[in-house]
Amino acid sequence: MSEAFAAAQPLLAEHEQIEAQLADPAVHADASRARTLGRRYAELSRVAGAYRAWQSAQDDAEAAAELADEDASFAAELPALRAAQDEAAARLRAVLIPRDPDDARDVILEVKAGEGGEESALFAADLLRMYVRYAERMGWSAQVLDSTESDLGGYKDVQIAVKARGTVAPEDGVWAHLKYEGGVHRVQRVPVTESQGRIHTSAAGVLVFPEVEDEGEVEIDQNDLRIDVYRSSGPGGQSVNTTDSAVRITHVPTGIVVSMQNEKSQLQNREQAMRVLRARLLAARQEEAAAAASEARRSQVRTVDRSERIRTYNFPENRIADHRTGYKAYNLDQVLAGDLGPVVESAISTDEAARLAAAADQ
Repeated sequence: MSEAFAAAQPLLAEHEQIEAQLADPAVHADASRARTLGRRYAELSRVAGAYRAWQSAQDDAEAAAELADEDASFAAELPALRAAQDEAAARLRAVLIPRDPDDARDVILEVKAGEGGEESALFAADLLRMYVRYAERMGWSAQVLDSTESDLGGYKDVQIAVKARGTVAPEDGVWAHLKYEGGVHRVQRVPVTESQGRIHTSAAGVLVFPEVEDEGEVEIDQNDLRIDVYRSSGPGGQSVNTTDSAVRITHVPTGIVVSMQNEKSQLQNREQAMRVLRARLLAARQEEAAAAASEARRSQVRTVDRSERIRTYNFPENRIADHRTGYKAYNLDQVLAGDLGPVVESAISTDEAARLAAAADQ
């Protein structure tokens, strides 16, 4: 346990330093800095708490061991105290594994219809409702940034911003939970357009980006942008706006294109488009870093391969199956109603177990 003790010391010192900084009213004059310090403090508080629990358990076990020869009652308690000490040590090792630095961030989530035409668009709408209801259960807010509807009320493409309320600990962050949702979601059911009652398979894609909190975090040269304006349109290309309020921004160096048309104001659409562009540029930068990282540092569940099929939603069997974690349940109706927690927890647990194993091998 000496290695964990040594690894914890600088983090405990940093915890004390940040605690002192947060007690200074001048720090809170800068909301961005105060938020950053608050999140780091919440993360380090987990380490401090686990360290104190381990130290207390170790002290109890050592005291009982010293008195065991003189008092049989202490000898009887020793096995349980040693077990508590081991459990506390395991917990300390777990919290010392570096977290994803973006876990406390809010996210921008996009659902895109894939192969399957109208049925895929309708499934995209089902996924959107699932995420919005899950966000409500988690106490988060979900705001639709932009959407392109299909003729039958589905979505060809829809983007939402999911935000936590106030400062949260990293393990409670939106990104910490939704980052595993990126990939291809497959649906098996009888489409509303199917007259013969045959089961069809179609899919929708989900993209998840950590949101940029400070514009200075992702520098964008205005000369690198090509901005086009046009009239927004509704399902089937129907015009819903007689002014050029829709905005398309192309980041020329990367080729990333973001379009917004939901707002009636061109300025509002431009602001929303820039918000999404920053998130995508941050994600692209992180994906490059992940590709260069060692296998031990990569998430074992979240992948940058957006073409990976991650989950199947089987309506006839009311079954949901996650292909990365092996999770399977027969409560698809409840999951689509927002009860996504157990599915997400299976991804979190699988990833944490893999990272623990990787750390133990180092």
